[in-house]
Amino acid sequence: MKKYMFALSLFALALSACGQSQAPAPAPAPPPPKVADQPANPPPPQSAQQMFEAKIDAVLAGNWREAANTARDQYRHPKQTLEFFGLKPGMSLIEITPGAGWYAEILAPLMKGDGSYTAAIALPKKPEGEAAQDKSALEKMFAGDPAQYGEAKVVQFDPKAPNFGAPNSADMVVTFRNVHNWVMGDYAPGMFKAFFDVLKPGGVLGVADHRATPGADLAKIKDSGYLPEDYVIKLATDAGFALDGKSEANANPKDDHDHPKGVWTLPPTLALGDKDKDKYLAIGESDRMTLRFVKPGADKIFSAPADHSGKPATN
Repeated sequence: MKKYMFALSLFALALSACGQSQAPAPAPAPPPPKVADQPANPPPPQSAQQMFEAKIDAVLAGNWREAANTARDQYRHPKQTLEFFGLKPGMSLIEITPGAGWYAEILAPLMKGDGSYTAAIALPKKPEGEAAQDKSALEKMFAGDPAQYGEAKVVQFDPKAPNFGAPNSADMVVTFRNVHNWVMGDYAPGMFKAFFDVLKPGGVLGVADHRATPGADLAKIKDSGYLPEDYVIKLATDAGFALDGKSEANANPKDDHDHPKGVWTLPPTLALGDKDKDKYLAIGESDRMTLRFVKPGADKIFSAPADHSGKPATN
């Protein structure tokens, strides 16, 4: 009997041990919540000028720009040029004689909602003339895309008695490859005086044009499209401006300024057609001066380096 009871006890202990070994293991503790990675040095907020520079990049990449115009950025360097002139958000900007609108395609969207843009166009001498065609093309461009050009304005002026708006009302006046035409038309001094009048004290005049070889005789090269840089500076300073900087952003060392049909021999015009076309395409567009002037009488509206261009362009 004792042996039986002892065996029964051993059996009960075995059952108890088995039951303990089959008990479920405790559930593992849940992992701590994941904390999002934080940058060691979060980027500082962008300034208004930094945002404006980013807007320039976005405008230059805009799908409304004509492909042929975008292809010329390599010669006209719009971002470097506008930065050198000191264009800033909120400015009232006037572009003189925008032609078919190469720069208007950039400037009007750029200043939309962030200043103002006005295209000043010469009164056409005849309905079928170049000025009339440019005016029609520009107004058609503006009307056809209000999302980009809805705030752009167009004004007309008489080149012989130019007026670009109320005195002391504009922050910046710019003009690209037009001074040589005014010189050929013998009304350049009046144009520069009108620029001076419309600008606020401290306002900026930005000029880019075809640059002649230093020391060139104006009378001999007047019809070539090239101008001596010192002559353009004199036109501005005689009108009351102070020279505030020069840039080599639009320089082209490959251009020797001596071509059968002046600057029009080179692209984009290629006045000789297919004759020596490859030669002139290899040179690229003309060598250009890029000048910044300020109307004295107040602190500058902007602050920009004397030359924002870096090394001269090689195209």
